[in-house]
Amino acid sequence: MDNMKIPKHIAIMMDGNGRWAKKKFMPRTFGHMQGSKTLENICKAASDLGVEYLTVYAFSTENWKRPKDEVEGLMNLLKKYLSEYVEISVNNNMRVKIIGNMEKMDDEFQGLVNNLEKATANCTGLKFQIAINYGGKDEIIRATKKIALEYFNKDIDISKINEELFDTYMDTADIPEPELFIRTGGERRLSNFLLWEMAHTEMYFTDVLWPDFKKEDFEKAIFKYSKRDKVCNN
Repeated sequence: MDNMKIPKHIAIMMDGNGRWAKKKFMPRTFGHMQGSKTLENICKAASDLGVEYLTVYAFSTENWKRPKDEVEGLMNLLKKYLSEYVEISVNNNMRVKIIGNMEKMDDEFQGLVNNLEKATANCTGLKFQIAINYGGKDEIIRATKKIALEYFNKDIDISKINEELFDTYMDTADIPEPELFIRTGGERRLSNFLLWEMAHTEMYFTDVLWPDFKKEDFEKAIFKYSKRDKVCNN
């Protein structure tokens, strides 16, 4: 990766866990478990390469429509992940932030989120964002409601509302826009992920299913981005 332009912020949609498990005649939750191991490897790879921010889509607002047993399995896995990731994150000097609508999550879940964020708040390495119960449209609506409330309370002048101000009301406030978006699993769409933030982001799609996504695949995406970025800047 010498002389390669490394994106400051990479966003990833970790798609293909269920299909990966189905190919192995295993339940979808098994695919999600394997996917979590892949995520740990990619976080390390991102940190080693000098990526400053990594944001992943773990559970969308639309995922509630999945079969009940899969949703319950995902919630249990996420709770286990949030609990165990405290030690892993601290040991790897990784600051973790959860983005999404936490008001709809139960008290136990919110407690785990608060504990993880508090425990890693002073970490100075990779800034790792996990999108849970997140939807790009929902994020924009929530931000708009906050601005509207402040306007009606006369805390904000309507003439001051612009893109820069709107940014400060988003879940990703103080986080730079992603320069590279990677989606595994073969689909070629954003699926309601970071709609506001990825207005100018370079897109990279791969047929590799997330549990099979290796460091080499990650580096390949960055290589493609780097070459494309040079073409665009010429």
